[in-house]
Amino acid sequence: MDPAPSHELFPHIRIVMGMVIGLGITRLLTGIAGLIQHPKRHRRSAIHLMWVFSMLVELVLFWWWEFALSRVPNLNFGIFLFLIFYAITLFLISALLFPDDLDEYGDYEEFFLDRRRWFFGLFALTFFFDIVDTAIKGAEHWGQFSTAYVVQIPLGLALCVVACLTRRRSVQLAVAAFHIGYQFFWLATVLEATG
Repeated sequence: MDPAPSHELFPHIRIVMGMVIGLGITRLLTGIAGLIQHPKRHRRSAIHLMWVFSMLVELVLFWWWEFALSRVPNLNFGIFLFLIFYAITLFLISALLFPDDLDEYGDYEEFFLDRRRWFFGLFALTFFFDIVDTAIKGAEHWGQFSTAYVVQIPLGLALCVVACLTRRRSVQLAVAAFHIGYQFFWLATVLEATG
């Protein structure tokens, strides 16, 4: 099938992406509701809660940034598949924050630290996906954010490597805090760009 004009395909792509992103947001919100409903069931963890907050922001930012696809002249099935895999990766990261069962671990922090390689491995993958996503959106999109973007990718990947390699609580807290700070920078950028 030939590439279709984006105005025809974009709404369909956005609906499917939205379903997957919606599942991620649902997983996080259901987990938060469980923490509120049963505060004594599992010990709370600052590392875990910071990443829950960060992933909520990440999912919202992903949804917002993907609107730029509406300006891509032609979309095709390959782009559609890529975007779905990107969204699925974000969902899997969210699912790792609220597992179905914590019986083997006792609390969220122990689970997170034990599964940190999966979490940060998938998170690192999103940086590579973001490079492809930005390339799909084209030079105009790249030009808006080039300086910050050039810093974001290697810095994000370096943080993922550091967080994969250590269980130290202080390092994990610092990585989460830094990532949240950088997300606020991007939120300020979005607000400025959309004025």
